Amino acid sequence: MQIKFCFFRKFKLLLFSIATSLIVIGCGINNTETLNLTPIDITPVRLVRHAMGETKVPLHPQRIIVLGGLDNVLALGIKPIGATTLGDNNFLKYLDNLTDGIEKIGTNGQPNLEKILYLKPDLILGLAWDADLYRQLSKIAPTVLADGDISWKEWLTKFAEAVGKTEKGETLLRDYDQRIEKLRQIMGDDLAKTQISLVNFWANFTRIYMNHSFGGSILQEIGLSRPSSEDKAKNHENISLELIPQIGGDAIFLILGGHNESRLQQFINHPLWAQLKAVQENRVYPVTSDIWIASWGIIGANRVLDDIFKYLGGENQ
Repeated sequence: MQIKFCFFRKFKLLLFSIATSLIVIGCGINNTETLNLTPIDITPVRLVRHAMGETKVPLHPQRIIVLGGLDNVLALGIKPIGATTLGDNNFLKYLDNLTDGIEKIGTNGQPNLEKILYLKPDLILGLAWDADLYRQLSKIAPTVLADGDISWKEWLTKFAEAVGKTEKGETLLRDYDQRIEKLRQIMGDDLAKTQISLVNFWANFTRIYMNHSFGGSILQEIGLSRPSSEDKAKNHENISLELIPQIGGDAIFLILGGHNESRLQQFINHPLWAQLKAVQENRVYPVTSDIWIASWGIIGANRVLDDIFKYLGGENQ
């Protein structure tokens, strides 16, 4: 009997020890502070490849900062919390009705990092001209920089991917291409026969804008030709009064806005200006610089098409 009693006593002690151990272990598992465990971040993300490598961005970013390329982001239906501006610390005028409430965070190429940090973004979009700031920007929020040497269409595509609106970006570009095709059909044979000059009077310069300018790239895409003096793989060249005859287009798009009025008058009142074919045929068309020179986005590109439809296509589309 005594042997039997001792056996049951030891068996009960063993069961008690096992139960106690399980309770201790169970408590330890639920106490991450005691075990020094770090909670796992399960925020859903997508991997975006860009000019600086690869970045994991949130699937549904809510607080976006834009460092250049604001036009494209707004076209995607995104209103960022902050964006850089032009050198005059203003957003482009043609975007006025879309920029209310967007915080100005420095100028293109010179963003204010303190303001960006204060705004607590969850995604930063920009161009590779800010490559030297990429490491600092990435410490603030996931950062995607599109290649600065690629066209505005590629910027739109990359931004659309980053914010989860790839289909929207494709639709915007498809609609734009359809408008170009319609313009080609309207102009018919006149398309290849019509040479276009782009002239701007800015500060102390008179400039002819060429194929690598924003407006010039769109003319080239449409298939409109340029005078030989302007058909160059450059953004622009400055000209003086004696070089007015180089403005040889059948039509001149006179780019205004922020222009030097006295210099403009000096040119258009000069005898050489009056001898230009486009002037004699009354084919000098005023357009704005924020659209034709500075926009570099899908909204601006469509506004350029609006002007071309108006003056060369005989209608607004």
